[in-house]
Amino acid sequence: MLPTFSYVRPDKLEQAVKHLETERAAIHAGGTDLLGCLRERIMDTRLLVSISGIKELSGIKEIAGGGLRIGALTTISAIAENKLVRDKYPGLARGAAEVASPQLRNQGTLGGNLCQKPRCWYYRGEFHCLRKGGNRCFALKGENQFHAIFGHDNICVFSHPSDTAPVLVALGADVHVLGPSGKRTIAVADLHVLPADDVLADTVLKQAEIITHITIPAPARHLYTSYRKVRARRSWDFALAGAALALVMDGPRVARAKVVLSGCAPVPWPSIAAEQVLTGRNLTPEIMAKAARAAVAAAKPLAGNEYKVAMCRGMLEEELQKAGQGGSR
Repeated sequence: MLPTFSYVRPDKLEQAVKHLETERAAIHAGGTDLLGCLRERIMDTRLLVSISGIKELSGIKEIAGGGLRIGALTTISAIAENKLVRDKYPGLARGAAEVASPQLRNQGTLGGNLCQKPRCWYYRGEFHCLRKGGNRCFALKGENQFHAIFGHDNICVFSHPSDTAPVLVALGADVHVLGPSGKRTIAVADLHVLPADDVLADTVLKQAEIITHITIPAPARHLYTSYRKVRARRSWDFALAGAALALVMDGPRVARAKVVLSGCAPVPWPSIAAEQVLTGRNLTPEIMAKAARAAVAAAKPLAGNEYKVAMCRGMLEEELQKAGQGGSR
């Protein structure tokens, strides 16, 4: 059952920020993750502040210079189906299309997808784990077959669940935030928090801050983008392993490379090692295989998820092969 809470639905951003300054207040947008968190008592919330009536938070439009502005309340379905997104950043459209199920894509929002809580079954279950203020991560020695192989530092080993965040990191996108102290801009690459930095935090957002929109810079000429998601079942499941690519091509040569892995770290995981192998080189079979090996060289698998190392390597090499063959932009 849901806990008892109060509910307000302001129609102005400033009103929403003011309500969110209340102790134990939480944002309600699409609600696809929030309601589950409330049922599972992950969040001790006494006031829900719905931002669904604030019209300025929705929509997709082109901005000066050729980039895009996407409102935080824009649904995942709208992003997957939008012509501007599909034409400019097909990898983002693909990432959005891979999220959950059609019903959840129709309800869930981009802001919510970026800020969703971990899906670890210990965190979501009746365990007072480290991330909920306890003194241990139960997944470290427990069932961890779907957990992280990078970035966990043997502290908290969940895998970040978003499919849009890795693509936005690869594209150099920013989130724009409004809070009690005014506006600020945060790179999506800096939005999420590693366990070693703060095991209780999901993002760097402060109390009462609201993501208003996301901006993506104009695509470079000859930009190739893609997103690949490997999962146990074709629909619904979160990624076992995934990769977002943003490659600026100069003929067969990679002039600039961004490789961001999903499903295998507590944050969207940029693979600097793979990017260094790719940059300045032609996409030959040897270079693609070398980049894929480099991407997993620093992996630290747990007892139950060593398979993810080979899965990440093979999946990334296949995606690079598609890029080398021209693929979809």
